[in-house]
Amino acid sequence: MEKTDIIIPVYKPDNTFLTLIEKLEQQSVPVNRIIVMNTEQKYFDRLIYGTSFQKDHHSVFVRHLSKREFDHGKTRNRGVQYSDAAYFIMMTQDAVPVDRYLVERLLAQLRGEKIAVAYARQLAPEGSSEIEKYTRNFNYPEQSAIKTQADLGRLGLKTFFCSNVCAAYNRQIFDELGGFVKHTIFNEDMIYAAKAVEAGYGIAYTAQAGVFHSHNYTNIEQFHRNFDLGVSQAEHPEVFAAYPSEAEGIRFVRQMIGHLREVGLKRQIPHVVVQSGFKYMGYLLGKNYRRLPRGMVVRMSNSKEYWS
Repeated sequence: MEKTDIIIPVYKPDNTFLTLIEKLEQQSVPVNRIIVMNTEQKYFDRLIYGTSFQKDHHSVFVRHLSKREFDHGKTRNRGVQYSDAAYFIMMTQDAVPVDRYLVERLLAQLRGEKIAVAYARQLAPEGSSEIEKYTRNFNYPEQSAIKTQADLGRLGLKTFFCSNVCAAYNRQIFDELGGFVKHTIFNEDMIYAAKAVEAGYGIAYTAQAGVFHSHNYTNIEQFHRNFDLGVSQAEHPEVFAAYPSEAEGIRFVRQMIGHLREVGLKRQIPHVVVQSGFKYMGYLLGKNYRRLPRGMVVRMSNSKEYWS
């Protein structure tokens, strides 16, 4: 069986990261190496201080970089360069496998004909809000799907939807396509997926491969995040210009409000409306960042180092 490596960009890791490492080492298909691209060594050292982490986890390979060096595309490309495996899986530090078959099920998709990347389903952990649960189910439904050029007319931008929270890549195709874009504020996964689809490859959404992953962002955090989302779309019109995402956002809000009414949680609707306003305001400003003063752009961005 071909080797498979896991690549995880890390910044200020907590105990969830330690749980992730343990779960990855218990997979039904053995993982060759877990390559950790850690930003700022002091935070990683603080987490493992007084533990036997390095002794207990021989498969973990850690490389440290400064915050100024980090870039969503470049850092992941560097992680891939440390791997000689036929397949690699990108993950984030706050995603935890649902079971021991995550790797096996993702790899099964990659062995299909002309599949460039297979990404996992994201599920809200126990105790998450109804809003977070619905959000995950909206973006990551129960049905698996393979998306190709033939789906552009039907799915539009969703054809390129892919998440590096947990996504497996065919290394040969990855190298052929030139890897991730080397400098980007956000969306390196979707930009790569668009390039793969354009080249005639498929994107496999693998619902049976699951990870627990969710966020509880404040309105301000959503604003900053969506500002960077807007910037990434403005900087890559070759991917995003032909398939605007506004309609999908409106559809989500409408369905979320309908769902909250259906389950008797009408009191949460104002929160959804207000948060959606913050999201859209951030997104719209991000898409038009070139018209804004530089200082304002930096303050509104969630990625200050990107602008230095």
